[in-house]
Amino acid sequence: MSAGPKDGPAQVSTEAIGIDALLERVRAGYRRIEAQEAHDAAQSGEALLVDIRYAALRERDGVIPGALVIERNELEWRLDPQGSHRVPEATGHDLRVVVLCNEGYASSLAAASLHQLGLHRATDLVGGFQAWRAAGLPVEPAGS
Repeated sequence: MSAGPKDGPAQVSTEAIGIDALLERVRAGYRRIEAQEAHDAAQSGEALLVDIRYAALRERDGVIPGALVIERNELEWRLDPQGSHRVPEATGHDLRVVVLCNEGYASSLAAASLHQLGLHRATDLVGGFQAWRAAGLPVEPAGS
């Protein structure tokens, strides 16, 4: 509900729920996936892996071959299929996107944000990049 000129400023909810409750709430809105399922979906072309980790983590730990790197602060602009700043891979709202961060927390919030843009198949990787690496899935040095 937006405020009209006579109504004054729009009201903003001041209910504080805390990050743990927020994560629980957003994660209830979609099914998260494990590392092997993400790998298989990416290999078969059924999903686009999107790494939102910042550069220092990619430099330190490496990258997933074939994953699209979009830092968190650009994610919505790059993946919105209707956006003027979208990447070529942002082909439509049916795109299955698997977002990954370092440990699987920021990626949950990012996936929820993509749902708000209409990317209804967006999900995130349980445990993030660290779970991928622990599962023995492919990783290469950044910049390779």
